[in-house]
Amino acid sequence: MSTTALPLRRAPDATAILLMIALCAVWGFQQVAIKGANASFPPLLQAGIRSTIATVLVWLWTRSRGVALFRSDDTLASGLLAGVLFGGEFVCIFLGLTLTSATRMVVFLYTAPCFMALGLHWFVAGEKLKRVQWVGIALAFGGIAIAFADGFLHPAPGSTSTWQGTAGDALGVLGGVFWAATTVVIRASPLARATASKTLLYQLGVSAIILLALAFAMGQTHVNTITVTAVASLAYQAIVVAFLSYLTWFWLLTRYMASRLSVFSFLTPIFGVGFGVVLLGESLTTRFMVASALVVTGIALVNAPAGRRRA
Repeated sequence: MSTTALPLRRAPDATAILLMIALCAVWGFQQVAIKGANASFPPLLQAGIRSTIATVLVWLWTRSRGVALFRSDDTLASGLLAGVLFGGEFVCIFLGLTLTSATRMVVFLYTAPCFMALGLHWFVAGEKLKRVQWVGIALAFGGIAIAFADGFLHPAPGSTSTWQGTAGDALGVLGGVFWAATTVVIRASPLARATASKTLLYQLGVSAIILLALAFAMGQTHVNTITVTAVASLAYQAIVVAFLSYLTWFWLLTRYMASRLSVFSFLTPIFGVGFGVVLLGESLTTRFMVASALVVTGIALVNAPAGRRRA
């Protein structure tokens, strides 16, 4: 293991800011893309294909750069755990989007930074929460409560009952918990010293196996009429999101302060809600808009630069 000191990360410049805004837009569109492929591919099969394609692309990319992937570095156990949690996140997202709307899913899923802050507070030294972050978490969880109440009063389009829509909303929150747990495992284990590409391969490779196995076990292997929209949506998820955007994110983390980059995460649910309304015609109630505002404000406060250590 190399003992060379990591270069000091700097505050985001114009390039980093523009890239982060683009990444947030890419991630916000992901829920719309999943909806676009649901008519052709069962959710778990779709998720498994996505992870499989991305795994191959990341592996080819690392080979082309001569990155050593199979050197012993004590990351196997934590890597497998991170992969299982990553797979659990996408089980929740893909199944949840069959029960609730893309606009609701993106808001519930992006409560992850709040769960992440709690997990890091408990398990990673130097990541203790400040007062402003506790306020942010309280606001975000208050927003979740209001959004769940709104789901009972106004079921998402396609839901046959309030309980079905609420189950989809709950899967969104659970997906956020899985996402946060994955990050905590990475930060608190030997994966923190592994290369970004190796860490990403653990997540994509293990999740591909889990998702495809679940698809076969649950009989979600029948493909309906394949449309251009479905293929484009699946390609977007695998190539643009799981491959290009994740590698770009990790590249940014090697050069800029993570605390300053993560504050942009509040833009993702804003983009996601906008895409859902404009492209899918999903409606927003006043109660849900208030809930979304609380969640977004909470995310921004949780990621406040003054409350985090330089990373």
